[in-house]
Order: sequence, then structure tokens, then C-alpha cells
Amino acid sequence: MMQQRIFLIIPLALMALLSACGSQPVKVERVGVDEVHDVSGRWNDTDSKLVSNEMVSDMLARAWLEEHVMQTSKKPSVIVGNIRNLSHEHVNVKTFINDIERELINSRAVTFVADSTERNQIRDERLDQDLNASEATRKAMGQELGADYMLIGSISTIVDAAGKTQVTYYQTDLKLVSLTDNRTVWIGQKKIKKVITGRSYRY
Repeated sequence: MMQQRIFLIIPLALMALLSACGSQPVKVERVGVDEVHDVSGRWNDTDSKLVSNEMVSDMLARAWLEEHVMQTSKKPSVIVGNIRNLSHEHVNVKTFINDIERELINSRAVTFVADSTERNQIRDERLDQDLNASEATRKAMGQELGADYMLIGSISTIVDAAGKTQVTYYQTDLKLVSLTDNRTVWIGQKKIKKVITGRSYRY
């Protein structure tokens, strides 16, 4: 009889403990989007903004831009192509691309062209306009601005860990390629190194 009571009390005690843990209030604090909060040590929004800002600034400061304007008397049109995540962790490449696009557009030094997915959506809309919009407001096919250059690249990592210390080395490589003749007119590289301590790492 005593054993039955013990077997009954233990599950009830565990349930009470789990219930108490689950009932603790969750604390949420709103912070500024520009504040740096590096919680996990992984690639985050701060890294994305830092790398995109510095690489776009370097790209627009190089000779290719002035040479293009002198040869054509026009601002170059740029499109962002494939930027691959070759790192060991999940990196939101789309957010990184958006940061690059924002910096390019806001610089007003280049004309920015929509990517292939966006162009397909716009073409569908033009096709719909061709069928349904008035002649005065419809936008004609075949008037798109072709890009002069495509920006491509990759994000990679090197990880070194021992005990409760990990060093993560991020390297972002970008290159700007002429769509006319495949010339690489600019190469940029940005490195970030993070030291994370306090938890055990095993490989």
C-alpha cells in the first residue's frame, strides 16, 4: 500500500514542478533596432548591416564607377544575383541581399534593377494591363532597363573550438561582373571574427 502511494506521489510532484516552470511569466523588452544584441554568437542583423554598408561603400568608391560614367554618360544599372551561404550555420541571405539593395538604391550612384523573381511578377502585371487597362495607362512590353552589372558572391565560415571557447571567422566575398563581356570590375571582401565562451563545444 505504501509503495502504491509513493508511485502515485512522484508523478504528481513532477507534474506540479513542470506546471510551476511553465507558468513563469515571459519577459519581453522592446529595444532599438540599431542596438547590438549578440546573444548566440551566430550571424545576425548587426553583421548583415555592417557587412553590406562597408562593402557597398567600398564598391562605389572604386574606379569602375567613374570609368562607366565617363564612357556612357549614364549611371550604371546594377542587379544582385546569387549570394550563396557556404557557412556552417543558417544565414538569412535574403535579408543580407535586401541590406545591399537598400544601400545601393539610397546611394543614388547607380540605377538598381529588379531581380528575376520580381521581374516575373512585374511582367505578369504588364500582361494583365495589356488585356484590362486603358490604352492611356497601360505599360508596354519591351521597355525594361537591362542591367549593366551583376553582383554575386558568398558567405563562408571557419570554426575553431576547444572546451568552452569557440572562434568563428566569417568571410563575405562579393564581385561585380559586367554583363556585356563578363569582366569582373570590382572584388570586395569583409571579415568578421567572433570569440564565444561559456558553453562546451564538440565536433
